[in-house]
Amino acid sequence: MSVRRVAAFDFDGTLSRRDTLIPFLVRAAGRRRFAWACAALGLDGARGRVAARDRDAVKVALLAQLFTGHDESSLRELGEQYARDLLSDQLRPDALDRLHRHRHRGDHVVFVSASLVYYLDPLGAELGVDAVIAVEPEVVDGRLTGALAAPNVRAAEKARRLRSWLGAPETGPLEGVELWAYGNSSGDHALLELADHALWMGSPNACPVGARQFSSLDQF
Repeated sequence: MSVRRVAAFDFDGTLSRRDTLIPFLVRAAGRRRFAWACAALGLDGARGRVAARDRDAVKVALLAQLFTGHDESSLRELGEQYARDLLSDQLRPDALDRLHRHRHRGDHVVFVSASLVYYLDPLGAELGVDAVIAVEPEVVDGRLTGALAAPNVRAAEKARRLRSWLGAPETGPLEGVELWAYGNSSGDHALLELADHALWMGSPNACPVGARQFSSLDQF
């Protein structure tokens, strides 16, 4: 049986030099509205309406505060511009080189990220990746409803969504797949645990069990 080779990359801090979501939200909503939304979210947390320690709930609430009723086409257009900015100087050369090496040898490459599809879709198209698994707001009649179309792509959801894309069962080993996974934070642990080759691109002191610290000198 032939083996399908797949490389799954987290984005923020793994392919990008730093967080990309908050700068995009500020650009899309404006500084004043973003500050207002954060203040409103803090008030909701104090009143118990949002669990402040639940990162997924906080993200959903923030996106709802900023973009409920927003025209999606404008976010798509802004995302294309933002993707071009990221390509110019915001991607890690060592990670980008590894992505190109995977593509060169014929591997399937996929983004698995908690960032937004609005800029990861055009960025992925420019880099020639096979799929983008990322946060996608729910849209009805061209406008955001304030909900997500699927759960936040973080932690266990990263592994679940990648399994779904691969057409693999929800549990058990990945049959017929050799998986390389790249991550840099606790939200990537489940993705790394799924991999045959787990590469850690965060602080060496936080490298999870079963992963190895990434080096651009590593050979396939």
